[in-house]
Amino acid sequence: MVTVSDAFYGILRQHGVSAVFGNPGSNELSFLTGLPDDIPYYLALQEGAAIGMADAYAQASGTTGFVNLHAASGTGNAMGGLTNTAACHTPVVVMAGQQARRYVPLDAMLTNTDATKLCDPLVKWSGEPLRPEDGPVLLSRALMIANSAPRGPVYLSVPLDDWDKDADEAAVRHLLRRKVSLPPVVRQAALDEWVDALRGAGNPAMVLGPGADTEEGFAAAVTLAERARLPVYIAPSPPRSPFPTRHPCYQGQLPSAVGDLAEVLAGHDVIVSFGAPIFRYHAPSSADFLKPGGRLYGVTDDPDEAARAPFGDLVVGDPAEALARLAAAVGETDRPRPAARRPAEVSTSGPRFEAGAILDAVDRGKSDDTMIALEWTSADMIRDRLTIARSRSVFYPASGGLGWGLPAAVGLGLGCPDRPVLALIGDGAMEYTTSALWSAVRYRVPVTFVVCNNTKYRALQEFSHLLHVPEGPYLDIDGIDVVRIAQGYGVAAHRAESLDDVTEFVETGRHEQMPRLIEVPQK
Repeated sequence: MVTVSDAFYGILRQHGVSAVFGNPGSNELSFLTGLPDDIPYYLALQEGAAIGMADAYAQASGTTGFVNLHAASGTGNAMGGLTNTAACHTPVVVMAGQQARRYVPLDAMLTNTDATKLCDPLVKWSGEPLRPEDGPVLLSRALMIANSAPRGPVYLSVPLDDWDKDADEAAVRHLLRRKVSLPPVVRQAALDEWVDALRGAGNPAMVLGPGADTEEGFAAAVTLAERARLPVYIAPSPPRSPFPTRHPCYQGQLPSAVGDLAEVLAGHDVIVSFGAPIFRYHAPSSADFLKPGGRLYGVTDDPDEAARAPFGDLVVGDPAEALARLAAAVGETDRPRPAARRPAEVSTSGPRFEAGAILDAVDRGKSDDTMIALEWTSADMIRDRLTIARSRSVFYPASGGLGWGLPAAVGLGLGCPDRPVLALIGDGAMEYTTSALWSAVRYRVPVTFVVCNNTKYRALQEFSHLLHVPEGPYLDIDGIDVVRIAQGYGVAAHRAESLDDVTEFVETGRHEQMPRLIEVPQK
């Protein structure tokens, strides 16, 4: 007979799951007893780090992330990071252990009470098997739902005494042959309308979001921008960077306040958008969403994104695929090319350095193949200062939840070991999941960590000015020795003395075999 455990791992392989991330407890030990040699288990010392590693691993590798957590307590610790996973549409299965079936009705210690409700509304679906043999069936369902458009996290709770029970062999035989459906496709009639709109436009523009950040979408965006001579903007609060930052059509990231964003797009009569929510606003504003005279056409694979957009003609489909078809259908135009923009000049004086100068120093040292995990206050300027030349190069916490970036860098390195990985992290963000440095050392992941230390929560400081809130001591976080903390986890670390030091550190990091960290004093 096939056990639930054997069937479970067979289904994971069938769906391309190649690793398990987690921080287990007593409810999960039975699952780990059957762990096969070909599926590694990457241990995190805290659940927020586990979800960040799995999320970024899935994004980098193109597979489904799989996270093993300890009942409600472990799930709760991971839910802050899960907000980023949900907002970025990353396919991740979160599996938590349930107490033994006999004890669940008694609400014994470590019972995962109301497990299917625990992660609402952050997950697409939750399940718990009614019978032990139902576990593989629910896993198959979870994996298919996670990978169906719009992709996202799901949650599965499994009792600890299910794993050695007999599976339903007939059901497992069919499950191992099933496949997930393809993403939705935009109707040709909708794209024909877009072609006509662009042909008749006087001053069109393009906005790109994370859904366009694939090899197909990245190349198609360049083709469309050049053929139609479109200024290209990145949607606000973007978790990815889907267009080359040194291309002459690139116009930077849209602001996150309604009025400011509408002002940037003012004068564009036709705006085509791919793979972006319309829009991920943040800074408060009571202004109108779009100036008169502009019309937006957008494509997203998320029906909810399409439904909640406050304006625009939205269609549901695969953004990158639609972008490639539109690029192939649009002819050359004689419109003037958009004016290229240049980053502002910044001071390079120390001993504390401006954010722009730090980014320039990093850019001089990194390669075009570098993957960047970013969690730093200066994120809004990142795409202007850094050379982004290929898809899947920037990864940012999609919901803004802190503690994602440091473990995400580890996940990127594990998921795509043929590309260098650079982590740009603020000193405040680092403290949320510092223990991920331990995982980086344990699994010999050669991440180059650049921690910018301004001794404060800079983002909150900026918002306090915007909201007219007086600053207080709750914004200061001085007294943290970043270098000694990293060294305590076994990471080689030192403090930068100059911008050249930063450049050299980043450049040599491309060829290292172990994680390294440099602390950069920031103004």
